[in-house]
Amino acid sequence: MKQRIITGVIAGGAFLGMLIAGGYYYAALILIMAIIGYYEYIRMFGLQNFRITSIIGLLLLLWLAIPWEMDAFSLGIELKMDAVLWMAMFILLTITVTSKNKFVIDQAAAVFLGAVYIGFGFHYMISTRLLETGGLFYTFLLFICIWSTDAGAYFVGSKFGKTPLWPTISPKKSIEGAVGGIIISVIAALCFAWFNPELLSYGKAVGIGVIIGIIGQLGDLIQSAYKRVKGIKDTGTILPGHGGVLDRVDSWLIVFPFIHWIGILMQ
Repeated sequence: MKQRIITGVIAGGAFLGMLIAGGYYYAALILIMAIIGYYEYIRMFGLQNFRITSIIGLLLLLWLAIPWEMDAFSLGIELKMDAVLWMAMFILLTITVTSKNKFVIDQAAAVFLGAVYIGFGFHYMISTRLLETGGLFYTFLLFICIWSTDAGAYFVGSKFGKTPLWPTISPKKSIEGAVGGIIISVIAALCFAWFNPELLSYGKAVGIGVIIGIIGQLGDLIQSAYKRVKGIKDTGTILPGHGGVLDRVDSWLIVFPFIHWIGILMQ
């Protein structure tokens, strides 16, 4: 527990410092985390020996993670995301042929899915911070609601949890804890609305709090599901007492893209 607290304070402080600094500092940190998370994923799926395909997946991840549409990263060219995705898929499938099935379709699918899953998740962490209006405010809003969901689910579940939420995936989670997480997330969002009602109305705060409370816990369950299949507890050891990068960002990877795609921040 002591190690966990020390790691949490140091890593959390560094992360918040970069988040407040914003710009290239925050973007660089997020991209480094994305790369580490990707290699945790590759190792977890036993793909580290397929160097060429791992590099292709990494390049796809970086292409997806960097918010090229933002002025700070603009290349001055028209980006066609569907073409990039299709070409990466095509190359990976071609390698299954040229390798004579030493690299098979299941592995190609795992590399492609990992790059998309991790790449898009980190992309929206960067692009949220780079919003011209309220970038820091909205980024803090999403992170605080995610962390509030985790804390609420843990403490409410520990004290009142009796009904298993999804025992085959995560035996310790309870329905009572899940509901508690949603409620705490809503309370956190309402605090942001009180602090700056011009950027966040109370009605929107409730909506965002509920969505993050639900989707954030689903993101946690998604990672629990594939870690259970692989028979591991943590995806890595880079954060002593906390596991790997993917262990810390399971909810982030789902919440940030989802919130953006439903358009609720800018409504």
